Amino acid sequence: MFLGHFALAFASKRVEPEIGLGESFLAAQFCDCLWPVLLLAKVERVSIVPGDTAVTPLRFDAYPISHSLLTVAVFGAVFAAAHLLATGRRRAAGLLGLLVVSHWVLDALSHRPDMPLFPWGGPKVGLGLWNSVPATILTEGALFVLGVALYVSATRARDRVGGWGLAALVALLAVSYALNLLGPPPPSVLAIALAGLVGFLVFIVFGAVVDRHRSVA
Repeated sequence: MFLGHFALAFASKRVEPEIGLGESFLAAQFCDCLWPVLLLAKVERVSIVPGDTAVTPLRFDAYPISHSLLTVAVFGAVFAAAHLLATGRRRAAGLLGLLVVSHWVLDALSHRPDMPLFPWGGPKVGLGLWNSVPATILTEGALFVLGVALYVSATRARDRVGGWGLAALVALLAVSYALNLLGPPPPSVLAIALAGLVGFLVFIVFGAVVDRHRSVA
């Protein structure tokens, strides 16, 4: 899932206004930020197999560290603890930890049964939403619209950056999603990793900048 993760990050502002959008983006996409690094280090593996599912040409051969339920739960606890130590905000820390774990939950909904429970092996799960393009677009689109709507209802623009910047961020996410769905398969695993690293960095920084130009409604 892609837009669904960002949707929860947007919606978190309504639950806890003290969380910055850059922070929530990083938490919700922490697993996918770590994954390209592990791909480059050849610790985890992915193959380009068009048709593996209807939505993505990627076959996730092994990602026991970045995407197993146990390690993601540990990442969430560490993320929450780090935020708590840095800010003292318990509610915000807890919500950020949950956002990290939510990544696994949404991916388990989307993927075929390739989501590991434990890094050392064992059963894998996946409900296979990605086997249907219409169902995937409907689900992610609805989550995204709701998440952005909750963010907009919880904040107001202080200037043009807060207004037009938010519109540009939403448009960039939507266009990126459409290109992933409609574009050709990536040329290589290296391209996947580099595009992932650069792309998520852009989204996180963009989100942080926009959020600083909006105030709590």
